[in-house]
Amino acid sequence: MRKLLLWVSLLILLILTAAGFSGYWMFFSPQAPPQPVSYHIYPGESLSQVAEDLETAGVLRSAFALKLLARLHDQSGQIHVGNYRFRDSVTPRQILSRLVNGDVEKATLTIPEGFNLAQIIERIAHNGFGDAEKLQRLTKDRSFIKSLNISADSLEGYLFPETYLFTPGIDETSLFTMMVKQLQQKLSPELLKKAKKLNLDSHRLLTLASIIEKETGDAEEMPLISSVFHNRLRKGIQLQTDPTVIYGIKDFAGNLTRKHLQTPTPYNTYIIRALPPGPIASPGLSALQAAAVPAETRYLYFVSRGDGSHQFSATLKEHNQAVRKYQLNRH
Repeated sequence: MRKLLLWVSLLILLILTAAGFSGYWMFFSPQAPPQPVSYHIYPGESLSQVAEDLETAGVLRSAFALKLLARLHDQSGQIHVGNYRFRDSVTPRQILSRLVNGDVEKATLTIPEGFNLAQIIERIAHNGFGDAEKLQRLTKDRSFIKSLNISADSLEGYLFPETYLFTPGIDETSLFTMMVKQLQQKLSPELLKKAKKLNLDSHRLLTLASIIEKETGDAEEMPLISSVFHNRLRKGIQLQTDPTVIYGIKDFAGNLTRKHLQTPTPYNTYIIRALPPGPIASPGLSALQAAAVPAETRYLYFVSRGDGSHQFSATLKEHNQAVRKYQLNRH
């Protein structure tokens, strides 16, 4: 009888030990998929279905373990939709944590400073984040623009240049909204207050900043460029900035001619004695700050030195000398 009890006890111990190892193996032992797995959870999908799919894909050893953990923590209905990517070894608890916290795979889109609408649309479409025609329509959709609290006819200049992270599958409207909100965060009350003292509302601030952005990529020079434009605006002198002329030319071929400079357009600052009607590109933060806080100078002119920097002058005589030195003598 004692031997029987001993054998029964040993059998029970073996069963419990095996169950323990099996439970540990299911719940705590990490599992790595044979290859990286990209898995998308759609609205309305149950955790039970997700668990079964992940087991089939090799991400999970046991769908049961994930479902039981979710029930024990009352998290079965808390998973987030989106695209998840599984590469490394993970436990069922770690997988559940990712699903509940919405740790979805992010897409990346970089919009460089100084890009105009056409370039931004091309970049978005090329990266597969939107349809070019729909994006183009949205940039001039009055009701959409108004919903973003923008008083303009176009989104030109209002899509902030930045590196964006977002969930794959984002629609065009949401993407543009995110970019506009990023700009609105940069246009702080303090910055707008400084701009207002210079007779610049938010639209005029963006317009001037976009011109500064197109004239130089050097953040240190931007306040000096800004001072030239502010001084000219105060004196009623044409800004005479080539980027605005180019923006106003349809299908510009890359060679700015005297005829272009003499052709009237709303953006030809060789003719108009004011800012053009709107931005010509998306300015970065440095250009926005320079437009609102120009350097204190008497400069009215600047010319490229040919090395990325500029020579600034207060008089036409000084400017002509600089042109001869840095432009004419180079040819």
